[in-house]
Amino acid sequence: MIKQLTPLAALALTGLILSGCASTPNATTAIQRENNQFEVTGLGKSKTIAMNNAASAANKTCRSSTPIVVNEEIKYNGVVSEQTGRLIEQAASVIGVLSGSGSNSISRDDDYEAKLTFYCKR
Repeated sequence: MIKQLTPLAALALTGLILSGCASTPNATTAIQRENNQFEVTGLGKSKTIAMNNAASAANKTCRSSTPIVVNEEIKYNGVVSEQTGRLIEQAASVIGVLSGSGSNSISRDDDYEAKLTFYCKR
């Protein structure tokens, strides 16, 4: 016998399903700090992508002025160590080429986190 879901349970289940499909945002909204400084975080599969996403968020924050970076930090958040991850990626790439299966990757969109502290200069 199949039980019918209550409207609240159905809504909760739908929310869980949709949140599982949601992707990780590439950059955060700027946080205002003291002395007219802002902080943004960019995420990416590589250091370059993470830094570009953070720089893009800084440019959006400053709009018509120029962001001047005061501090930058890049952090690796991968499942395995950064060096092990590189070796696995290279091996997966070779196996993918030899087998013709394309790219097999363990990298995620949030492996690297770049944090920029900046102010806007006119």
